[in-house]
Amino acid sequence: MVTFWVALLAISILIYLLLDGFDLGVGMLFGLAGSETRREAMLRTVAPVWDGNETWLIVTGVIMWGAFPVVYSMLLSALYIPVLVMLLGLILRGVAFEFRGKASSTRWIWDVSFTAGSFAASFMQGAMVGALVEGLQFSNGEYAGGTFGWLTTFSVLCGIGLCFGYALLGACWLVRKCDGSIREATRRQIPLLAVAVLAFLVVVFTHALIEHLPILRRWIERPYLFLFPLAGAGAAAVLATSILRHDDYWPFHMVSLIFAAAFGTLALSFWPYMIPFVVTIDEAAAPHASLAFMFWGAGLFVFPLMLLYVAVGYRVFRGKTAAADHY
Repeated sequence: MVTFWVALLAISILIYLLLDGFDLGVGMLFGLAGSETRREAMLRTVAPVWDGNETWLIVTGVIMWGAFPVVYSMLLSALYIPVLVMLLGLILRGVAFEFRGKASSTRWIWDVSFTAGSFAASFMQGAMVGALVEGLQFSNGEYAGGTFGWLTTFSVLCGIGLCFGYALLGACWLVRKCDGSIREATRRQIPLLAVAVLAFLVVVFTHALIEHLPILRRWIERPYLFLFPLAGAGAAAVLATSILRHDDYWPFHMVSLIFAAAFGTLALSFWPYMIPFVVTIDEAAAPHASLAFMFWGAGLFVFPLMLLYVAVGYRVFRGKTAAADHY
């Protein structure tokens, strides 16, 4: 039963990274749009799905709260500020998304808010991942790292890197959904963003080597982890080929595969810990009776229905976004 809920938690996090990742990326690229026509076109591509995408963040939190309450309490104590800023960023971009459609003279305020909220949420998510990888300080089950213990050079690098990664995912989404000048302009941004992501991967890995982070030992102990970077490298090669061939379909899927490979690498590097080298999965799990009770409702019915809802939603709104539509 514990393994079932670990799997559902991992699936929820990955779905969130991919789905909300691309619309956060679109939000950051929104600030580079040169005209109102382009901004409208960008918003039309995410309007039908962005609310549903953020639902998976709630699912992740609920699973952690119900199935792994120890981790939920310890991580929120350690990451209270970045979680709060992330949520404020998501709220700001949601408000801006709705208000800019009704505003006229103050629309620029909501445009800036939409971009700023997207940056804030993306950066904080990356910073939290970086803090987990580098290691948080706990003593007797309580956070002992101070108010800004999560804020380090490594976490800042991870935050910036995830911003570039989400922007790359968003650019590929725009290429897939748009036609005309916005597609061509975004296509030109993809190589630059891909190089930026690669550069930050090199910098982060070098920093981890210099600091002798404990997680690197897992790569030596578990050579199969190198299969994930190899899969990511293959996806990057297909991405480059598809861009050169002006293909609209494959770039988004290849960047998604790169994200999945990176997530798989981290997840298996952490195993069997929920909080690296502090709390194991078995130590973090709720009592078996609680996990079984949740299984018969949330696990057996609610989660599959959510997957079905997402699949149907994206099926309905597949294809290019019509220029005549209004978000």
